[in-house]
Amino acid sequence: MKRDSRLSSVLHALLHMAEHDGPMTSETLGQCLGTNPVVVRRTMGLLRDAGLVTAERGHAGGWRISADLATVSLRRLHEALGEPAIFAIGNRNENPECLVEQSVNAALEGTFAEAETLLLKRFADVTLADLAKDFARRHAERRAVKE
Repeated sequence: MKRDSRLSSVLHALLHMAEHDGPMTSETLGQCLGTNPVVVRRTMGLLRDAGLVTAERGHAGGWRISADLATVSLRRLHEALGEPAIFAIGNRNENPECLVEQSVNAALEGTFAEAETLLLKRFADVTLADLAKDFARRHAERRAVKE
């Protein structure tokens, strides 16, 4: 099943940007993410429109985070990406005549709505600062093991 990985990719890119001194080019971010710089530019444009990143032009230019990591929640990023669908599953038929299928749809729709509400609430509680802290901890643990 194909999944929408834009939120994961954006989080990955922003954490690299947070660790990097200075702006990062679309080409560099594309290498970090294993994707085309055009995809990076399109995605960063959405984040720029949401006030989360800025583009610095000219020599040594690139993308830079413009928001405080503690204020950027997963929910805010999800919204900046156009609120992609949370679940990749749905009803077989949206307007069934069959009463059994109507019952199935009602149960699924209610469950999906509850789950999405819960997930979006959790998204609002997790920030880039939280993820950066977790990354720093993991990085320190790996360094300690190698030493």
